[in-house]
Amino acid sequence: MALDYFAPGVYVEEVDRGSRPIEGISMSVAGFIGFTEDVRGDAEMFKPMMVTNWSQYLEYFAKPGSDGYTDFNAYLPFAVQGWFMNGGGRCWVTSIGTKLPGANPPSLEETGIKLISSGNRPSLHFGIRQVEGNDENTALALPSSDQGRLKVSVVESEPKPLPDDAPDDVTPPLNTGEFFSVIVSRGDEVLERYNHLTMGVKRHNPDEPNNPQIDVDTQVADYVVTALQDSEYITVTDISPLGHSLSRRPGLGAFELVPPPYISSPENFSRDLQGQRDDRTGTQGIFEIDEVAMIACPDLMRVYQAGLMNLEQVHGVMEMMLSLCENSFPGPAYRMAVLDTPPVKIGKDENRAVPPEQQKPQHVAQWLKDFNRRSMFGALYYPWIKVANPRNAGRPIMVPPCGHMMGIWCRTDESRGVFKAPANETPRGVIGLAYETNMREQELLNPIGINCIRNFANYNRGYKVWGARTLVEPDNIQWRYISVRRLLSYIEKSIEIGTQWVVFEPNDMDLWERVKRTVTSFLERLWREGALFGGSPAEAFYVKCDGQLNTPETMMMGRLYVEVGVCPVRPAEFVIFRVSQWAPNQ
Repeated sequence: MALDYFAPGVYVEEVDRGSRPIEGISMSVAGFIGFTEDVRGDAEMFKPMMVTNWSQYLEYFAKPGSDGYTDFNAYLPFAVQGWFMNGGGRCWVTSIGTKLPGANPPSLEETGIKLISSGNRPSLHFGIRQVEGNDENTALALPSSDQGRLKVSVVESEPKPLPDDAPDDVTPPLNTGEFFSVIVSRGDEVLERYNHLTMGVKRHNPDEPNNPQIDVDTQVADYVVTALQDSEYITVTDISPLGHSLSRRPGLGAFELVPPPYISSPENFSRDLQGQRDDRTGTQGIFEIDEVAMIACPDLMRVYQAGLMNLEQVHGVMEMMLSLCENSFPGPAYRMAVLDTPPVKIGKDENRAVPPEQQKPQHVAQWLKDFNRRSMFGALYYPWIKVANPRNAGRPIMVPPCGHMMGIWCRTDESRGVFKAPANETPRGVIGLAYETNMREQELLNPIGINCIRNFANYNRGYKVWGARTLVEPDNIQWRYISVRRLLSYIEKSIEIGTQWVVFEPNDMDLWERVKRTVTSFLERLWREGALFGGSPAEAFYVKCDGQLNTPETMMMGRLYVEVGVCPVRPAEFVIFRVSQWAPNQ
């Protein structure tokens, strides 16, 4: 309002008296932690990177022209592919390495780039130069992640020009097409440039059969290996066969140098996997991405199968994931962790990894009892699923189901809503199960919160996700279902974000009514969509914000209390038809 009026006239003032609508948040963004084939482009090791489709995943976490999978069968690519295939959209991916911990490091020749000639034959190999004075166990001189990778460009060149004091009757050298230049760059910065290079004529040397003879006219050009031997950044090796310089010349283009992979030691891997929240690295770092609402670490099973972590270490990572989901201070907890069942037999003499198809329902039930960690913010699926492995000519491989299941969560959110249980859905990309659970076996698993993936071939229904429970205590039926937990998280987080405008507003009855209208409109919209149970809004929810809650004492402390109660719909998990004979009265 205006402070005062002095001159006569008409004054138009804009007054905000309406409520601001609450826009629901997205609960369909996933976070993945695991091994990738490569880390390049804008992606960084141990730090989350947003990916919106499989092509973008290949751009950040696959080698150029690769299918994105790994030679050691990391589970993360299968999980991310399953996420997109089953309806997942945006997700965040954190790479914890491109090799298993403790793997043998590749040789320097395996980490650079091999160039071929125009005849599709080997020509040159470029590598990254090692730091001088360091031993073989010391890290290479790699650019930091904010600098980008080294790039080698091969471009057309010409022979050396004649010296200034050359006689006038001397004929300039002929450009035979064999000459080229090598440019070393990082981003837009040119670090080194070498012109007037040639491969020379490579002949057999009878005196040293293992050391061919290279003939180069140094007045016309420089031999590429000799010219680059003092480079501060790269090394070069002549891998071409015998022949003329033109036939051996490398093809033109720009080539990114592949640095040696980061290989964690088995002793440090748990620390690398855990990461740090302040640096946004590892598992803890992905919890710093506010929009991530579901999280999985499929390669936790890979390192367990490789014997790099024992079962207690696996439990420690699972416990950390559940605890981080439960603690989202200062806002409400809204994330859920989708866990995988470790393929293990637990008995008097056995506590080791086994093939997934050997893990029976009684084994996974016993494992969960020994794990002894319950949480309404966790979900568990059994058994592992069988998918095609592109790295093995499409032959099947058993993988954890977490990525496919989270994709189904996202698909259900978009098609029905977050209040619909993500079950009785067909997992796409699945060609088999590690174990086909029957009805009696699921009677053992379902009550303790293990969701089964079943084969309903006898009903001609295919594979179905046949469970929608959280890992909460079995007697805590209030939070038994995934859909109920996610719906309440959706409501809480949406209200938190949608009512930020209330902070520092005058705490009076006008504000109370505006807040009530804002929250009521949001909940009524959910009721009309079918998320809340009740024949009318009054039966489905209530919003209370009055003088009974907000006393003069609480107002003196700067507090505004709003009480919200909702009645969520719950899935019809057990459908019972009571059928009897009936004889109508005659």
